[in-house]
Amino acid sequence: MRKTLRRACDEIGRFFYRLGGHIYRTPDEARARPWFRDQGDSTLRLDYDLNADSLVVDVGGYLGQWSSDIFAMYGCTIHIFEPASFTASRLQHRFARNPKILVHPCALAKANGHAALNLCADGSSLFKTAATQESITLVEADRFLREQGVERIDLIKINIEGAEYDLLEHLIAAGWMARVVNLQVQFHDCVPDAAKRLAAIEVLLKETHDLTWRYPWVWENWRRRDT
Repeated sequence: MRKTLRRACDEIGRFFYRLGGHIYRTPDEARARPWFRDQGDSTLRLDYDLNADSLVVDVGGYLGQWSSDIFAMYGCTIHIFEPASFTASRLQHRFARNPKILVHPCALAKANGHAALNLCADGSSLFKTAATQESITLVEADRFLREQGVERIDLIKINIEGAEYDLLEHLIAAGWMARVVNLQVQFHDCVPDAAKRLAAIEVLLKETHDLTWRYPWVWENWRRRDT
């Protein structure tokens, strides 16, 4: 009887959640509801003025579906950064025969080094806790981009579970954001002073970019003003 009642309550909760009521499993789900309503993953995240000559950087590639979709639409060159060994290996296998998609089994960061990555599928993070950890390699973004001879990034996507603050602060300080046409980023509140750091980054981004769309703490896009 108790199990039957629990299943019934779960089903009622799912019913109201689907109807758009105010019953959410987590705060993150409440934030993401407008995003899924607007089908942002299949529209906004892929809608860019790119072509075969464009350069895209995917920071936090995970299984590579976003990069795969971008390449299928525009045929551009893509650098994918994925530090977790298991997913990086899957990415290398997936794109092994595509010379325009380059997989880097490391994290793009503010400085070279190593760090402990807490493994939790697409939520793997330097800041969240998890039962399993893995030592990963950090590569300084400024040095990497200069060594690659990069002069312009048409689109950079950043989804790195809290490490986006350090990376963006580094890219801005090194002058790279002036060379980035579009920044697609997911900010996370799993780090200390997240809201304060986000506000400071926004002030700096507004010097060169305009906010084109935003779903707070889900996804947002900044486009360079002169483009």
